Amino acid sequence: MNRVGISRALDRLEKLMPAKVAANKPLAKNNTFRVGGPASIFVIADSLHELNIIVGAINDYDLPFLFLGRGSNLLISDSGFAGIVLQLGKEFQKITVAENEMIAGAAVTLTALAQTALKHSLDGLSFVVGIPGTLGAAVAINAGSYKNQMSDIVRKITTYDIHNQNPRLISLNHEEIGFGYRSTKLSHDTIILEAKLVLRPGQSGHIKREMETNWRHRKEKQPLGKPSAGSIFKNPNGYAAGRLIEESGCKGRRVGGAMVSAKHANFIINTGDASAMDIYRLIKEIQAEVKSQTGIQLETEIRMAGDFHEN
Repeated sequence: MNRVGISRALDRLEKLMPAKVAANKPLAKNNTFRVGGPASIFVIADSLHELNIIVGAINDYDLPFLFLGRGSNLLISDSGFAGIVLQLGKEFQKITVAENEMIAGAAVTLTALAQTALKHSLDGLSFVVGIPGTLGAAVAINAGSYKNQMSDIVRKITTYDIHNQNPRLISLNHEEIGFGYRSTKLSHDTIILEAKLVLRPGQSGHIKREMETNWRHRKEKQPLGKPSAGSIFKNPNGYAAGRLIEESGCKGRRVGGAMVSAKHANFIINTGDASAMDIYRLIKEIQAEVKSQTGIQLETEIRMAGDFHEN
């Protein structure tokens, strides 16, 4: 851990944006698994100016950073994150609509995005209903469901280049983003600031019914009543990860307070007292069991942040 760099960065950030910074902030309430230790520095950037200040500290003191949205699709270690955890705020929560196009900040929740599309009778976002994330995170992993994904509607994004000595904004079109299945070609430290979406004119009644249908389907098929991070594993080509896990006998398996959901085997839930290490060990057990029985190596869809090495 770069303790000197963290201390100096904290001093700088507390002087320049004191109301936006917290030291050793517990992160369990900032992710949907409800686990994880503290961030050495937690800071919210409400504007591009504040983002410049934070990135300056990251670069000047050579600190690792974690870009945090709503904390879905993420597992933070019990020891927390030894660096800067950055969250985008007010300036990045705006949505503008012009005809069938939407430009939205990366911190906009998918729920707010879908509701705005409904308000303007724009079709194409119903598939995000019930996904507890932000637009930036959804674009970064090409989130999707019901045979739809972000790549279907995203035409352009604006990113922040943190590695340039003079921080600058970079615009990337659809091809440059490099969308794949639950992936993009964007580097892990790319900061997405906003995205341009192209939707289809539709009828609000039809769009609303589709949203309600998708929400009911999620409630029926997914364990929404317990803390989880969404699908743990990507679907291997030609297979459903949940079915492979269930057929390998892992449905209902537990490690400590972590359990493979009885409702959907590709979900791990926190039954109430799980640690991040419980979840991590259960992930490894599932991978080993499925590999042993089917020869298929399941690849995680969720990100992991912090130290998961066992003594």
